[in-house]
Amino acid sequence: MDNFARLLKESWTLVEEDRDRLSGHFYARLFLLDPALRQLFPVQMSGQGDRILEAIVTATQTVDDPESFDEYLRALGRDHRKYHVDAAHYATMGVALLDALRSTAGDGWNLEYDQAWREAYQAITAKMVAGADADDNPPFWHAEVLTHERHGADTAVLTVRALQHPLPFRAGQYVSLEAPRHHPRVWRTYSVANAPNDDNVLEFHVRTPEGAGWVSGALVRRTRPGDLLRLAAPMGSMTLDTESTRDILCVAGGVGLAPVKALVEELTKVNRTRWVHVFYGARRPEDLYALPALQELVETYPWLSVTPACSEDPDFDGELGDISEVVTRYGPWTSHDCYVSGSARMVRATLRALAEDEVPPQHIRYDTFGNV
Repeated sequence: MDNFARLLKESWTLVEEDRDRLSGHFYARLFLLDPALRQLFPVQMSGQGDRILEAIVTATQTVDDPESFDEYLRALGRDHRKYHVDAAHYATMGVALLDALRSTAGDGWNLEYDQAWREAYQAITAKMVAGADADDNPPFWHAEVLTHERHGADTAVLTVRALQHPLPFRAGQYVSLEAPRHHPRVWRTYSVANAPNDDNVLEFHVRTPEGAGWVSGALVRRTRPGDLLRLAAPMGSMTLDTESTRDILCVAGGVGLAPVKALVEELTKVNRTRWVHVFYGARRPEDLYALPALQELVETYPWLSVTPACSEDPDFDGELGDISEVVTRYGPWTSHDCYVSGSARMVRATLRALAEDEVPPQHIRYDTFGNV
């Protein structure tokens, strides 16, 4: 396994700086091999390659952690049911992937790399197919938008109700979401911002800065109560360790608060002995859109504390600086279960801070909105 993992990681360095070329070659070859597959993808392919490559890379980079590898791939297979992908499609994709890797890597590619990727892809798709076959849920859920609240120019909080079938998920997980009326066959992932409930209601926090993605823009600016969305199977492991007795640290930046809010909501139902510390950061005070609701929870639950911070307003009545810096002023956090959610930059900085505080890696779970 060690040599196998080494070959995968080593060979990836030959192509990782040229993902656009890799993705372009992959899709060109894929649609040439099976033109019917084109209808499974959005009309505009921009960004689609990054997502499939991210899934492949994540899988190949975790082969030295079999337990995580197995669960991730089974969940990925369940998620890919939304694309109507079957076993024959995976075989065609494997041919296209290897052809794209060889072409992009050039002279640095060798037979050992080729065989390692061939075996890895077979193992990956076997787990994905098994995960899909074992799933009794529908490939996706139709959901009706119940409420839609704008917070400033670029942020919205919306609630939806899954129709026909309950959508099973755990606090801290995320789902893929499609707005078919605006952008059919384009899916984006969003963390669920509430704990499971009997009403099949899910809450999402969406931000769409200038020039951001189509789905987020549609959800913030054009979605209204009564609109229908589609939700895919839940994924993600930023969930509570129910057997742990350690106190909890949550660090959230911007709409990264969504899974943290869900975790806190779950804890209000089950927690009796664990102290929970939430650090919530944004650039400006108006971006701390969920702070009033968090402060109401603090008044109700004595085990909960919330520390807000702003990085670009020196007059803010609270902590100043990036949230990754603010959290280091407290602690130590070595005996806590730590949850981190936010932008890629914020997550990277917070993980470095926790590492410097010598928090054991197995006690840290994180979710990033973008590539870490």
